[in-house]
Amino acid sequence: MMQLLPIPAFDDNYIWCLYDEQSRQALVVDPGDAEPVLATLSEMHLQLTAIVITHHHFDHVGGLDGLLSKYTVPVYGPINPKISQISHRLKQGDVMSVLGVAFKVLEIPGHTLDHIAFFAENCNNEPLLFCGDTLFAGGCGRVFEGDAPMMLDSLTKLAELPANTKVCCAHEYTLANLAFASEVEPDNQELQQRRKRDQRSRDNLKPTLPSTVALELLTNPFLRCRQPAVIAAATAQENLTQQDAVSVFAAIRSWKDVF
Repeated sequence: MMQLLPIPAFDDNYIWCLYDEQSRQALVVDPGDAEPVLATLSEMHLQLTAIVITHHHFDHVGGLDGLLSKYTVPVYGPINPKISQISHRLKQGDVMSVLGVAFKVLEIPGHTLDHIAFFAENCNNEPLLFCGDTLFAGGCGRVFEGDAPMMLDSLTKLAELPANTKVCCAHEYTLANLAFASEVEPDNQELQQRRKRDQRSRDNLKPTLPSTVALELLTNPFLRCRQPAVIAAATAQENLTQQDAVSVFAAIRSWKDVF
């Protein structure tokens, strides 16, 4: 049986740990800091067998040297020479098999140009996605290196995954994202119910993640750029003359940047 654990790091990062309950072997995703990972592995008697990287930002790769000084394991990640520790460089359509789970690589540029995601069709009979900083619970990453069409295309690729896919993103931004989403769609009842549930989780010091693709499609404005309410809100905010999905996405992303 595979177990999924978000390891808190920094102010709001999650370093995801997927481990086999029986063998005690584990992989970690985007270890920006080695110390909380090493502490968790020790406390839970886990053996690190692989590291997975989605993109080059320091809060996702800063712990690599610390972990590799303790463990000799493969590091899977994007084709980016800036991340010198990567041993297995992956592109769209490649398959990574770790702990008996096959992950398909999806290229999802926008937040960064090298950003990739890892999608497993079957992990404990459910689909699982590690998506870094591209898709967040209730939101999406800032567009640092790409542009709006690129980012929307990447989000659309993720939105087309099975509805029950567990979405494991790398930050606990959910409440702030849902507050913004409520400005965009104040009459979205699914969204308001989600805010209450996730507020209770945070009040109890529990993570709001993982989410699901189905929940994001119902409540995340960046996946709802073709919905009349989102189009209307973007048009009112930015005085849009064009109401295509890319224009709407660009408008609400700019709005979120200053929210």
